[in-house]
Amino acid sequence: MAALNDTYDTYNTYSSRVLRQDTAVGAGAQILLLALLGTATGLGPLGWLTGLAFTVATWALLTRALDRSWPRTRSFGPANGVTLARTTLVGGVTALVADSFVRPPAVTALVALTTVALILDAVDGQVARRTGTVSALGARFDMEADAFLIMVLSVYVSQSLGAWVLLIGAMRYVFVAAARAMPWLNGALPPSMARKTVAALQGVALLVAASGLLPRPAALVLVLGALALLTWSFGRDIGGLWRGRARGPVSVPVSLPVSVPAPVWRERRVSH
Repeated sequence: MAALNDTYDTYNTYSSRVLRQDTAVGAGAQILLLALLGTATGLGPLGWLTGLAFTVATWALLTRALDRSWPRTRSFGPANGVTLARTTLVGGVTALVADSFVRPPAVTALVALTTVALILDAVDGQVARRTGTVSALGARFDMEADAFLIMVLSVYVSQSLGAWVLLIGAMRYVFVAAARAMPWLNGALPPSMARKTVAALQGVALLVAASGLLPRPAALVLVLGALALLTWSFGRDIGGLWRGRARGPVSVPVSLPVSVPAPVWRERRVSH
């Protein structure tokens, strides 16, 4: 029995170490991307500092989340690997946006990284379903990566269109903060194609506006329309949660699709 316990402990220690190695690889990939951006775009000190801060924060939070989910999460999994790759791209976008405050932005690099990140957002959920690796940790990881990308894009676009654009990125975080004071906001929502569509439009609208392909009036109309749809979707879902509050708070199932921002993104797709 003692030998079996020793073997089990050794296995757990090895598996935990492998999980930590995955987060370390992600941090290394992030630093490599920053170095490539430094070579290709001349990333300045502010961009480097922001990118490194993002790297450290992501590594620390993900490592802590893996430790807290242990032993339910015994392997990082391919879907989480896709999300980690997307998070690395988000870190690059974050560094470029920070750098844009002190010098002309590297629009081509920013658009390229954002485009790939948005494409990968449609990949990790499918990978999770096909490999049977859907998990609460993966869903939360996916949600936070999406939320932060939308926030960063909002910051960038707000420089040209106005501070009101920040409402798109901030809405999910405001909702989360409000849910702490009003637990009924944590209720589950039924599937909705409209919610999925509105969710997808936010990243696309911000990307198009960030690219500079549209004249300012057209970009203004596009992003304002996206914000209006987002506000409508939030309002509709909050109304539904308010009407269902008498049944008490309902925990969101692990299999419930999650993305940015809740509740609008909560049902978008099954995350890993």
